[in-house]
Amino acid sequence: MSDIIQQTADYVRSQCEHDPSGHDWWHIYRVWKNARAICEREQADLFIVELAALLHDLDDWKLHAQGDGEQGDGEPLRARAWLESCELDCVDQVCEIISHVSYKGAGVANTMESREGLIVQDADRLDAIGAVGIGRAFAYGGHKSRQMHNPDIESTTHNSFDEYKNSNSTTVNHFYEKLLLLKDRMNTPTARRIAEGRHVAMVQFLERFLREWDGGDV
Repeated sequence: MSDIIQQTADYVRSQCEHDPSGHDWWHIYRVWKNARAICEREQADLFIVELAALLHDLDDWKLHAQGDGEQGDGEPLRARAWLESCELDCVDQVCEIISHVSYKGAGVANTMESREGLIVQDADRLDAIGAVGIGRAFAYGGHKSRQMHNPDIESTTHNSFDEYKNSNSTTVNHFYEKLLLLKDRMNTPTARRIAEGRHVAMVQFLERFLREWDGGDV
């Protein structure tokens, strides 16, 4: 089992090591490590958790053209191909987790069902908040040529995946549309505890950012 996990890690690293959007190998690595730590406390199938954590972004709709990977709750084709090449009997279970792991809008219900999937989802969401999450948000915004902040553009609640997917709002609005909501959407007690401090870091950052934006500390 450990050989499969290491081979999967090596494969994923080869696919995303130079990603500039905040979804690079080190994001995967942190999600992998967080998922393992949460799993130790929450008691689930560690092998499934590790595979899903390592492969969770391989087909992410944010990183691939339409029709080339996960679209909403679609089929993660590249992850499935890798798992099948390893001749595993848990392919469907891992792919089910990957298909449902992504955040799809404030008004969209979470469709994750398995305990292993809830753990991987928590690990992924933890990496979207706190100090690292702040850095990743601006990296992704720059990658997508989005404005850092524009006080004339209001944040919005996305009530469908299509609304969320097609949004081109500012990076600061992304905090209000997603990142600040994640603390209360963690699935496990372990993740909820970790999220508390990371949430505070984002709130403090935004307070200072907006104060500096308006010249309030001059």
